[in-house]
Order: sequence, then C-alpha cells, then structure tokens
Amino acid sequence: MIKSLLFLLLVAVANAKRFQRCEWAHKLKDSGMDGYRNISLADWVCLTKWESGYDTMKTHHNNDGSTDFGIFQINNRWWCNDKIMSFRNGCQINCKDLLSDDVTVAINCAKRVVKDPQGIAAWYGWRSHCQGRDLAPYLDGCGL
Repeated sequence: MIKSLLFLLLVAVANAKRFQRCEWAHKLKDSGMDGYRNISLADWVCLTKWESGYDTMKTHHNNDGSTDFGIFQINNRWWCNDKIMSFRNGCQINCKDLLSDDVTVAINCAKRVVKDPQGIAAWYGWRSHCQGRDLAPYLDGCGL
C-alpha cells in the first residue's frame, strides 16, 4: 500500500511543471492566445501568475465547496468534471486533465471560458491584479 502511494506521488510530481514567466508567455503565444477574443498575451500571463504562479498542478479549494484546477485555475462547478461538484462541465473534460505539464487541455478550456459573457473577468486573479494596469512587465525580456 505504501509503495503504491509513493509511486502515485512520484508520477504526480513527474507530471508537474512550474513554468518560468517567459517560457509560459512563449507557450501561450505559440498556442494562439495572443489576441484571442481581443485578450492580450500580457493579460494571459498576468492572469496565470496570480491564479497559479504558472504551476500546472495547482489546486485551490473555494469556500463554496468547489475546486479550481491547474495553471488557469479552472473551476469544477462550471468547466470540468471531477465527479464531486460538476454542474455544467462547459469544457467537456475531466478536471484531472488540467493537472498536467501538457497544457493543451488547459489552454483549450481557457479559450472556452472567455467565450462566455464574463470573458477574462471570470477570473478573480485577473480582476484583482491585472485589469486596468500596465501589464508590459509581464512580457519584459521575453523577446515577444
């Protein structure tokens, strides 16, 4: 039993990635996020800095009982299925798929989230730390 738990922990750690700011900015740009739905690359980088610290394995348990998953902190109540509190599953994915260093699923889901009327304002981290601010420092030195 303990060996199994240790193995699962090692697998989870092996799949974890904390991006560096510029590395993440390039990944987002390569994934078509710069200008997606008129949202700047700097907005995406700022959002993910404050939501997850660019950490693909980040989870956060909210006061309402819901959980946010991955680098974008996608919420299980509306956007993914964790078989605990999923009402809508708007991205049609399992929440655990957001906890991977392969961020393709997370990026595609974030693109889906911003299609809703709230847009990027769906993220508290963006509203609190990015909205209406000079975001140039988030791309400084990245060669973009």
